[in-house]
Amino acid sequence: MYAALEFERALARGADVDVTLVNYDNFFLFTPMLHEVAASDLDVTNIVSPIRKLLRRVSFFHGDVEALDLVQKRVGVSHGHEKHCHSLPYDHLVLALGATTNFYDIPGLAGRALTMKTLSDAIVLRNRLIANLEEADCECGTAFRAPLLNFVVAGGGFAGVETIAAMNDFLREAVRFFPHLREDMLRIILVNSRNTILPELGQELGLYAQRKLTEQKVEIHSNCKVTAVTDQEVRLSDGTTVQTNTLVWTAGISPHPLLETLPCPKTRGRVQVNEYLEVPGWPGVWALGDCAHVPNHKTGESHPPTAQHALREGKVAAQNILATVRGGTKKPFVYSTIGLLAPIGKRTGVATILGVNFSGFIAWWLWRTIYLLKLPRFEKKVLVALDWTLDVLFSKDLVHFRTARPSVPPSEEAASEKPA
Repeated sequence: MYAALEFERALARGADVDVTLVNYDNFFLFTPMLHEVAASDLDVTNIVSPIRKLLRRVSFFHGDVEALDLVQKRVGVSHGHEKHCHSLPYDHLVLALGATTNFYDIPGLAGRALTMKTLSDAIVLRNRLIANLEEADCECGTAFRAPLLNFVVAGGGFAGVETIAAMNDFLREAVRFFPHLREDMLRIILVNSRNTILPELGQELGLYAQRKLTEQKVEIHSNCKVTAVTDQEVRLSDGTTVQTNTLVWTAGISPHPLLETLPCPKTRGRVQVNEYLEVPGWPGVWALGDCAHVPNHKTGESHPPTAQHALREGKVAAQNILATVRGGTKKPFVYSTIGLLAPIGKRTGVATILGVNFSGFIAWWLWRTIYLLKLPRFEKKVLVALDWTLDVLFSKDLVHFRTARPSVPPSEEAASEKPA
């Protein structure tokens, strides 16, 4: 998206290029706020921006990437209800396919776990939380409340901590509207494979976040992993068995499966690129984000696959492609992390910015301020700010969205097909 936006600016200045963005969704998702949708802090569409409103000069193809042919320089795509197939030729190809969830072949996990990568994931989790409270509140469900009121999140990184903090706030506020439920019936568990959560922020902030979540009645299992999952149970490596039908998995990612089909060199499944984000040996092929192994010559390692790196990689990749087309000079990708921030519930957060640590309300306020400024489009900034303001004044929404179409009895379906 950020590569396309850089091309958009170049086209506005008169660049003579033809650019097409292919994407499965017709919107750009601002993932840092995904957990707020799951916890009813933000309206569903306020963190997404329609691509056709963001890009007026860059062409957009709403569909799936099915195949990549680097030899013939073509991209196979499909679209529509009938999955019509097309082959798009290219002179330059930017690979920004992202990553998929890695379930590590844990028994029962892939078919039962919820994830937190897409807008649909956030909506499904929100629906699950509300549906569980509704079902547990029924008097006939007294004997079956444990699986409904126990919630497990696996993963002690940013996604897992932000998700469980938002879930905890939502559930403990919502439960008071259900006459047969009490807050002490809730059990909200974070499973972390390391000694402390949020290792990217360092030991001090990780321990602070852990202490605050514990004070908010989140149960943390450190140095622990999920070993098996059934419809009503999650088994942990420390011997604990939790009765639950809700496991949110944020503990691992894998490079996009299409990358396996490419003949170019890879490191741990990610496409190797040089400092200009070019794929060596394949002129005109570029890669960035989660699917690229981008060298960091300062550290001798690779740049982390985070959003703040990816959006800057997108901009540099577009500029280097334009330089190549015009016969100009390419520039290397050089960037160091400015800061890391995470909300941990109850208007509390942790942050490290330019080497300075922040915690408590000020860190939470910094998180909201910085990400509000980074949210694309002024319209969305206003809507999110309004949602946050109303959240101070009113309780969270408990509407359960039904996304499935009601089934039609066979007799009625047959009758509807008869000619009038």
